[in-house]
Amino acid sequence: MERVIFLDRDGTLNVEVHYLHRKEDLQFLAGVPEALRRLREKGYRLVVVTNQAGVARGYYREEAVKELHRYMNELLRLQGAEIDHFFYCPHHPEYGIGKYKTVCHCRKPGTGMFEMAEQYFEVDKAHSWMIGDKLLDVEAGKNYGVRTVLVGTGYGSEIHREQKICTGGKLPYDVYAETFADAASAILESENDSKGPE
Repeated sequence: MERVIFLDRDGTLNVEVHYLHRKEDLQFLAGVPEALRRLREKGYRLVVVTNQAGVARGYYREEAVKELHRYMNELLRLQGAEIDHFFYCPHHPEYGIGKYKTVCHCRKPGTGMFEMAEQYFEVDKAHSWMIGDKLLDVEAGKNYGVRTVLVGTGYGSEIHREQKICTGGKLPYDVYAETFADAASAILESENDSKGPE
Protein backbone atom coordinates (compact mmCIF):
# COMPACT_ATOMS: atom_id res chain seq x y z
CA MET A 1 0.00 0.00 0.00
CA GLU A 2 1.22 3.51 -0.83
CA ARG A 3 0.55 6.77 0.97
CA VAL A 4 -0.52 9.38 -1.55
CA ILE A 5 -0.88 13.14 -1.30
CA PHE A 6 -3.46 14.24 -3.85
CA LEU A 7 -2.86 17.84 -4.84
CA ASP A 8 -4.95 20.53 -6.41
CA ARG A 9 -2.83 22.64 -8.75
CA ASP A 10 -3.87 26.27 -9.23
CA GLY A 11 -3.93 28.27 -5.99
CA THR A 12 -2.40 25.32 -4.13
CA LEU A 13 0.95 24.65 -5.81
CA ASN A 14 1.18 27.70 -8.04
CA VAL A 15 -0.13 31.25 -8.07
CA GLU A 16 -3.74 31.40 -9.27
CA VAL A 17 -3.72 32.69 -12.85
CA HIS A 18 -6.90 32.98 -14.91
CA TYR A 19 -6.91 29.75 -16.95
CA LEU A 20 -3.19 29.11 -16.58
CA HIS A 21 -1.73 27.28 -19.58
CA ARG A 22 1.43 29.17 -20.61
CA LYS A 23 4.79 28.23 -19.11
CA GLU A 24 5.80 31.87 -18.71
CA ASP A 25 2.82 32.46 -16.40
CA LEU A 26 3.72 29.64 -14.01
CA GLN A 27 4.90 30.75 -10.57
CA PHE A 28 5.14 28.35 -7.66
CA LEU A 29 3.80 29.60 -4.35
CA ALA A 30 6.42 30.29 -1.68
CA GLY A 31 7.73 27.16 0.02
CA VAL A 32 5.93 24.69 -2.25
CA PRO A 33 8.95 22.86 -3.78
CA GLU A 34 10.59 22.47 -0.35
CA ALA A 35 7.37 21.12 1.18
CA LEU A 36 6.85 18.69 -1.70
CA ARG A 37 10.41 17.45 -1.21
CA ARG A 38 9.77 16.88 2.51
CA LEU A 39 6.70 14.79 1.69
CA ARG A 40 8.60 12.76 -0.93
CA GLU A 41 11.43 12.13 1.52
CA LYS A 42 8.90 10.66 3.95
CA GLY A 43 7.73 8.22 1.29
CA TYR A 44 4.55 9.90 0.06
CA ARG A 45 3.55 9.70 -3.59
CA LEU A 46 2.55 13.06 -5.05
CA VAL A 47 -0.40 13.13 -7.45
CA VAL A 48 -1.94 16.25 -9.00
CA VAL A 49 -5.70 16.20 -9.69
CA THR A 50 -6.82 19.37 -11.48
CA ASN A 51 -10.01 20.53 -13.18
CA GLN A 52 -9.11 22.22 -16.46
CA ALA A 53 -12.30 23.84 -17.69
CA GLY A 54 -10.23 26.07 -19.97
CA VAL A 55 -9.93 23.06 -22.28
CA ALA A 56 -13.69 22.53 -22.18
CA ARG A 57 -14.30 26.20 -23.00
CA GLY A 58 -11.90 26.11 -25.93
CA TYR A 59 -9.36 28.51 -24.41
CA TYR A 60 -6.47 26.07 -24.90
CA ARG A 61 -5.92 22.47 -25.96
CA GLU A 62 -5.16 19.39 -23.89
CA GLU A 63 -1.59 19.37 -25.21
CA ALA A 64 -1.03 22.74 -23.52
CA VAL A 65 -2.00 21.19 -20.17
CA LYS A 66 0.35 18.27 -20.71
CA GLU A 67 3.19 20.56 -21.76
CA LEU A 68 2.70 22.77 -18.71
CA HIS A 69 2.82 19.71 -16.46
CA ARG A 70 6.02 18.51 -18.12
CA TYR A 71 7.53 21.93 -17.52
CA MET A 72 6.36 22.03 -13.88
CA ASN A 73 8.03 18.71 -13.26
CA GLU A 74 11.26 19.81 -14.91
CA LEU A 75 11.46 22.65 -12.40
CA LEU A 76 10.40 20.53 -9.44
CA ARG A 77 12.78 17.69 -10.31
CA LEU A 78 15.72 20.07 -9.90
CA GLN A 79 14.62 20.54 -6.27
CA GLY A 80 13.88 16.91 -5.47
CA ALA A 81 10.15 17.65 -5.52
CA GLU A 82 8.95 15.78 -8.60
CA ILE A 83 5.24 15.01 -9.00
CA ASP A 84 4.65 11.27 -9.54
CA HIS A 85 1.61 11.72 -11.76
CA PHE A 86 -0.66 14.44 -13.13
CA PHE A 87 -4.35 13.91 -13.85
CA TYR A 88 -6.66 16.55 -15.29
CA CYS A 89 -10.34 16.81 -16.16
CA PRO A 90 -10.96 18.66 -19.46
CA HIS A 91 -14.77 18.62 -19.19
CA HIS A 92 -17.48 21.05 -18.10
CA PRO A 93 -21.18 20.14 -17.90
CA GLU A 94 -22.47 23.62 -18.87
CA TYR A 95 -19.77 25.61 -20.62
CA GLY A 96 -17.95 22.90 -22.51
CA ILE A 97 -17.68 22.88 -26.29
CA GLY A 98 -18.26 19.79 -28.41
CA LYS A 99 -17.09 16.54 -26.81
CA TYR A 100 -15.98 18.42 -23.70
CA LYS A 101 -19.51 19.45 -22.75
CA THR A 102 -20.43 16.49 -20.61
CA VAL A 103 -21.28 15.48 -17.08
CA CYS A 104 -18.30 13.38 -16.10
CA HIS A 105 -17.04 11.42 -13.12
CA CYS A 106 -13.56 12.94 -13.23
CA ARG A 107 -14.41 16.59 -12.55
CA LYS A 108 -13.95 17.40 -8.86
CA PRO A 109 -15.81 16.94 -6.54
CA GLY A 110 -16.16 13.66 -8.44
CA THR A 111 -13.55 11.00 -7.74
CA GLY A 112 -12.63 9.85 -11.24
CA MET A 113 -9.10 11.27 -11.18
CA PHE A 114 -8.45 9.64 -7.80
CA GLU A 115 -9.63 6.33 -9.23
CA MET A 116 -7.36 6.80 -12.25
CA ALA A 117 -4.46 7.02 -9.80
CA GLU A 118 -5.32 3.50 -8.59
CA GLN A 119 -4.05 2.21 -11.96
CA TYR A 120 -0.58 3.38 -10.88
CA PHE A 121 -0.60 3.21 -7.08
CA GLU A 122 -2.12 0.94 -4.46
CA VAL A 123 -3.59 3.82 -2.48
CA ASP A 124 -3.61 3.47 1.30
CA LYS A 125 -6.64 5.67 1.92
CA ALA A 126 -6.23 5.62 5.70
CA HIS A 127 -2.86 7.36 5.34
CA SER A 128 -3.48 9.47 2.25
CA TRP A 129 -4.57 13.10 1.94
CA MET A 130 -6.05 15.69 -0.41
CA ILE A 131 -4.74 19.29 -0.30
CA GLY A 132 -6.58 22.10 -2.06
CA ASP A 133 -7.73 25.69 -1.79
CA LYS A 134 -11.41 25.19 -2.67
CA LEU A 135 -14.33 23.33 -1.11
CA LEU A 136 -14.69 21.15 -4.19
CA ASP A 137 -11.13 19.90 -3.55
CA VAL A 138 -11.86 18.81 -0.01
CA GLU A 139 -15.27 17.46 -1.05
CA ALA A 140 -13.53 15.32 -3.67
CA GLY A 141 -11.08 14.04 -1.07
CA LYS A 142 -13.90 13.24 1.34
CA ASN A 143 -15.88 11.53 -1.43
CA TYR A 144 -12.86 9.36 -2.19
CA GLY A 145 -12.25 8.54 1.46
CA VAL A 146 -9.01 10.33 2.35
CA ARG A 147 -8.30 13.05 4.90
CA THR A 148 -8.32 16.64 3.68
CA VAL A 149 -6.46 19.91 4.10
CA LEU A 150 -7.84 23.28 3.04
CA VAL A 151 -4.84 25.51 2.38
CA GLY A 152 -5.13 29.26 2.86
CA THR A 153 -3.50 30.17 -0.44
CA GLY A 154 -5.58 30.82 -3.56
CA TYR A 155 -9.22 31.00 -2.44
CA GLY A 156 -8.66 29.07 0.78
CA SER A 157 -8.38 31.80 3.44
CA GLU A 158 -11.62 33.46 2.34
CA ILE A 159 -13.41 30.10 2.23
CA HIS A 160 -12.10 29.25 5.71
CA ARG A 161 -13.46 32.50 7.15
CA GLU A 162 -16.86 31.83 5.58
CA GLN A 163 -16.92 28.24 6.80
CA LYS A 164 -16.16 29.22 10.39
CA ILE A 165 -19.17 31.55 10.33
CA CYS A 166 -21.55 29.32 8.37
CA THR A 167 -20.81 26.01 10.09
CA GLY A 168 -20.40 27.19 13.67
CA GLY A 169 -16.93 25.67 13.77
CA LYS A 170 -17.83 22.25 12.34
CA LEU A 171 -15.56 22.49 9.33
CA PRO A 172 -15.89 20.20 6.28
CA TYR A 173 -12.15 19.50 6.17
CA ASP A 174 -9.81 17.81 8.61
CA VAL A 175 -7.11 20.49 8.73
CA TYR A 176 -6.80 24.15 7.81
CA ALA A 177 -3.29 25.35 6.98
CA GLU A 178 -2.30 28.91 6.07
CA THR A 179 0.41 27.81 3.62
CA PHE A 180 1.37 24.70 1.71
CA ALA A 181 4.41 24.31 3.97
CA ASP A 182 2.05 24.35 6.97
CA ALA A 183 -0.10 21.70 5.28
CA ALA A 184 2.91 19.44 4.78
CA SER A 185 3.95 19.94 8.41
CA ALA A 186 0.45 19.09 9.65
CA ILE A 187 0.42 15.87 7.62
CA LEU A 188 3.85 14.82 8.83
CA GLU A 189 2.95 15.63 12.44
CA SER A 190 -0.23 13.59 12.09
CA GLU A 191 1.84 10.68 10.81
CA ASN A 192 4.16 10.96 13.83
CA ASP A 193 1.19 11.14 16.21
CA SER A 194 -0.36 8.02 14.71
CA LYS A 195 2.86 6.09 15.32
CA GLY A 196 2.79 6.98 19.01
CA PRO A 197 5.87 7.54 21.18
CA GLU A 198 9.16 5.97 20.10
